[in-house]
Amino acid sequence: MNIPSFSLPNTLSGAESRRLGDQHASLFAVIRDQLRERILSGEFHPGDRLVEGKLASELGVSRIPVREALRELASEGLVTIEPRRGASVAILSTEIAYNMAEVRATLEGLNAKLAAQRRDPANIEKLQTILSQGHEAMDAGNLDLLKSLNRQFHETLATMSGNIVLTELMRSLRDRTALLFAPSNLQRIRQNWEDHSQILNAVVAGNGDLANLLATQHVHNAAKAYQDAQNGEKT
Repeated sequence: MNIPSFSLPNTLSGAESRRLGDQHASLFAVIRDQLRERILSGEFHPGDRLVEGKLASELGVSRIPVREALRELASEGLVTIEPRRGASVAILSTEIAYNMAEVRATLEGLNAKLAAQRRDPANIEKLQTILSQGHEAMDAGNLDLLKSLNRQFHETLATMSGNIVLTELMRSLRDRTALLFAPSNLQRIRQNWEDHSQILNAVVAGNGDLANLLATQHVHNAAKAYQDAQNGEKT
C-alpha cells in the first residue's frame, strides 16, 4: 500500500509571519500577550490609541479577539477603555504610581525574604546566569535584551519564593509599573543591575532580612528615579 507523502508549507516570513490569523494557537491569548509586550517594550506609549480595526487588520484577525485582548489588558491596568473613544495605553498619575510603588516595594521585599529562606541551587545558578548576561547586554547597550533579562530575574526570584499568590500579585504590579519605572539612562540601568547583584548575594547567603531590605529599596530607588525624571521634564 502506497502512503502518500505530504510536504510542509514554506515558513512565512516578514509581514506574513506576523498575521496571527494564520496561526492555530488561541488567538485571544496570542494577541493579548503580543499587545502587552508591545506596550511594555515602549512601542506603544502612554496615551496612544489602540484602534480595534487597525490592530485587527495588522494582525490578520477579526475584531472580536482583539476586543477581548484589550479588555483583559484593561483589567491588568495597562489599557484604558472609554466610551466613544475606545482603548488607549493607560496613563497613571504620579500619585497613583507612587502608591503602586509602595505596595510593590513591600511585596518584592517579602518575596526576596522567602527566596532567601527557600533558596535552591538550580534557581541560584539561573539568577547568576541572568546577572552575567545582563552585564554583557549593558556593555553592549542592548536595552531590549536588558528589559527581558530584568523581567527574567524578578520572575525567577519569585519562583524561588514558592508562594503562588505572591507571585501573581507581583506580576500584575510589575506590568503596571513597568511603563513608569523602566530605566531611561545608562546610569539607572547600571544601578538596577548592581541592586540585583546585592539582592542575589543576600539570597545566596540565606539572609532573609537583608534580602527584604535590599529588594524594598530597589523598588524605591526606581520610583525616585522616575519622579526625578518627571520633575526634570517639568522644569
